[in-house]
Amino acid sequence: MKKLLLFVIVFAASLCAQAQNTRLAAYAIAFYNLENLFDTVDDPNNTGDDDFLPNGPYHWTETQYQEKLNNMANVIGKLAREVCPGGPACIGISEIENETVVRDLCNTEPLKSMGLKYIHYDSPDRRGIDVAFIYNPRLFTVKSSVPYKYVLPTNPTFKTRDQLLVNGILAGEPVSIIVNHWPSRYGGGESNPLRAAAAELSKHIADSVIAANPANKVIIMGDLNDDPSDESCAKVLGATKSQKECKPGGYFNATWPLFANGVGSLYYQDVPCLYDQQIISYNFLGKDRKTLRYWKAEVFNPEFMRTKSGKRKGYPLRSFVDNTWQNGYSDHFPTITYYLKEL
Repeated sequence: MKKLLLFVIVFAASLCAQAQNTRLAAYAIAFYNLENLFDTVDDPNNTGDDDFLPNGPYHWTETQYQEKLNNMANVIGKLAREVCPGGPACIGISEIENETVVRDLCNTEPLKSMGLKYIHYDSPDRRGIDVAFIYNPRLFTVKSSVPYKYVLPTNPTFKTRDQLLVNGILAGEPVSIIVNHWPSRYGGGESNPLRAAAAELSKHIADSVIAANPANKVIIMGDLNDDPSDESCAKVLGATKSQKECKPGGYFNATWPLFANGVGSLYYQDVPCLYDQQIISYNFLGKDRKTLRYWKAEVFNPEFMRTKSGKRKGYPLRSFVDNTWQNGYSDHFPTITYYLKEL
């Protein structure tokens, strides 16, 4: 059935004219934690970059930086290609130092040839890392963007990444995407309220967008540093495990079924975790494909991105293990969601 469906899909809006007998167009949305994409320049206002300098503990060099850019661009250039030859319409990214590294990434092939654009705002994060948004302007039209500051009432001095809201048009419809990188799990259970507060902020942003225009669809994506079944996602945000559970005005966690089947986007002590989530608004669900509808989700984890041997066999192949350069990719695999619409 899947093979038959693929014959009737137009894999990107820009290719529609080439397939006159098709009935559906497919679109992909991705998220990828790039794991410490820092440049080699010392920013005196950002002590978080000290480890990633030539004289730092990682001995971070321009050669390694260029190899990291090439590796990241190679992965992003391969995302969703089996379904969408034009690649994803949008990619949320995290663990990037500044605008410079996002610009350098988009100027690295094959992304440069894809004509990708980006949106970035500096965050007040203690580690000096931000989130950003990369998009294909042929598939996604940006209307506006705004960073939302994370404020913890019980600790106003706590600093972490902003949540980036991007409003745009996908497949002729209003779609808003919220890119996240929630506070880490450092401190164990004591860190849970930090992510609960982040979930409250994400829900407030998404609810506000839909209240202003009920036809507006919303995707909450990011490295949430929690699994789909954890309280921040399942309770505070209220993202459901199944589409049937999702009620009007609610949210479906498109990556929870993957997690329930033992699929992870990273591993901790040999246990698969799925922190890199995509959560979608109720109005993406349904069978009527005259409007843009959710189809499926996946963790992108091809063999070349996996560690080949040793105790971390099967884990994401990282740039560093301890302080040793591996010339890999990231400690996370990307996630992708797919959407269909009748032509």
